[in-house]
Amino acid sequence: MSMFSHRRSLAGLLAATILSLGACVASAAEDAVVIPPPAVDEAVRPGTETAIFAGGCFWGVQGVFQHVRGVQSAVSGYAGGEAGTAQYETVSTGSTGHAEAVEVKFDPKQVSYGKLLQIFFSVAHNPTQLNFQGPDQGTQYRSALFVADPEQRKVAERYIGQLDKAHVFAQPIVTKVSDTAGFYPAEAYHQDFLTLNPTYPYIVYNDLPKIENLKSLFPADYRSQPVLVRKVRAFPG
Repeated sequence: MSMFSHRRSLAGLLAATILSLGACVASAAEDAVVIPPPAVDEAVRPGTETAIFAGGCFWGVQGVFQHVRGVQSAVSGYAGGEAGTAQYETVSTGSTGHAEAVEVKFDPKQVSYGKLLQIFFSVAHNPTQLNFQGPDQGTQYRSALFVADPEQRKVAERYIGQLDKAHVFAQPIVTKVSDTAGFYPAEAYHQDFLTLNPTYPYIVYNDLPKIENLKSLFPADYRSQPVLVRKVRAFPG
């Protein structure tokens, strides 16, 4: 199975669609939702924190967080399954328990976990879609938060409750909150994919609008130059 799996055929279809319908198609692919910040957030801690987010294809989720001020790295990978099945071709079967996920390391003095959650729910993905995001189907594309400690769990669960109670979204949030049991970086060709492939049709249609939404809705948190990870870490091939 190629690294692009089902996305290869989708890319050809999207390319034809974009050319025939115009640039407005791309801008309409992802509709951001304006949501309030969390009523409860973490206290500022010293040092660097780590949080793991799963919200569909990791290309776009990684790309969003790489453009957030205070984020020190955002690595695409797999979470929720065993180390032995943490390969793209295997995860793509949907039978491993893994979700495509992004490990975010951040400076809590510059950006809080609550702010990252707000961005995640608002622009990075649609948290009401169960086991899919956009064109991508399967449990590996589920919406999930893998929390590092009880404080992150408290903030995440209360925020989900807050948003559901306010009926911010038309449907209930399906995001699952789980303890982090392991994170496995994805293959090198998946890292920084959005930045390195800005004209790839899947990226143009599904993910570049997320970056524009981040810039528009969170201007104080947006950084124009993404923090790329390729140069500072080694990844499996």
